[in-house]
Amino acid sequence: MCELETSDVERGRPPAVQRRRLLQGAGGALAAAGLLGTGFAAPASAAPSRPANGAAAELILLGTQAGPPVEPDRMGISTALVVDGATYLIDCGRGATTQYLRAGLRFDDLKAVFLTHLHADHVADYYNIFLMAGGLPNSRDDVITTPVQVYGPGPAGALPAKFGGGQAPTVNPGNPTPGTYELTQSCHDAYAYSTNVFLRDSGIADIRTLVDVREIRLPDVGADPLGQRAPAMNPFPVMEDDRVRVSAVLVPHGPVFPSFAFRFETAYGSVTFSGDTTYTSNLETLARGSDLLVHEAVNVQGATLSPAFRSHLLQSHVEVQNVGAIAQRSDVPRLILSHIGDQAVRPINTARWRRWAQQGYDGRVHIGNDLDRIPLT
Repeated sequence: MCELETSDVERGRPPAVQRRRLLQGAGGALAAAGLLGTGFAAPASAAPSRPANGAAAELILLGTQAGPPVEPDRMGISTALVVDGATYLIDCGRGATTQYLRAGLRFDDLKAVFLTHLHADHVADYYNIFLMAGGLPNSRDDVITTPVQVYGPGPAGALPAKFGGGQAPTVNPGNPTPGTYELTQSCHDAYAYSTNVFLRDSGIADIRTLVDVREIRLPDVGADPLGQRAPAMNPFPVMEDDRVRVSAVLVPHGPVFPSFAFRFETAYGSVTFSGDTTYTSNLETLARGSDLLVHEAVNVQGATLSPAFRSHLLQSHVEVQNVGAIAQRSDVPRLILSHIGDQAVRPINTARWRRWAQQGYDGRVHIGNDLDRIPLT
């Protein structure tokens, strides 16, 4: 495991008191503009503030693998942001449930889950969080006991055309583009027998009461599943509590819609997650001035790829050789690469990736590995 440290003083960031005032002012402006609607209501207390007990915030890379293929050296994409003991989970790739425990996190500290999009490699362990950690306590007497908010995409509304033309099979033609809510309900139904038996012979909680799904409502910016999936836009509010304020933008990820990048503001600093994206000014707008940018990256140099897969990679992702310039334009002091995919060399050459990512960037680069811990302060 690796730790990184960069203080606000090193970057000339405002002290915590100034940060709180900025956050409070932003919250008031959002409320006045009517942007904090149902599901996004601001808390009654002030914006996130630094507690007196010395608690802090850190990022834990639970899994850093890009894509569905199962690789032995990395788990699927998932990241935990821990703020004053509360955990916010961003994506739930393969192995996220086990990695969560390996990182020393407690399930009863899980406050919310954020899904950037509904590709399988980002949601493979989503329902497992509740199915396996919401029933019986483990050896640490740890189990989810209260509802966890889940923020994710709504239904796409339309399927893209098949690459290269022709027809493709359609799974579940009656509802081929379900969103987070219907995905969750389908999982409830699929595991009904197991859950029903455990409810009767083990006294577990009803898993349906532990998942509070809130599909992210899109602002009216002209986004369309078959047109401009991520038109130029300003960040919009998603969620706020006494520890974090979360905003988002749409990002282009090939034919996937909607696909989000998230920014978390805390009393200790801010962190932006690119989600899966190709090049877009939306991400730079969202990330500008963040203390950390967690960005995906791929390498195709030296790889032999089919036309369809190469097209998917270049229309859906950012090449590692170009990601540094994005961080530079976003004015972020630290760039963390996760959701890593090298199509030519496995496992990746970390030193080479760091050199590639450093091109055009004068901040600090970290190539993520599973279970790396990165403090915000």
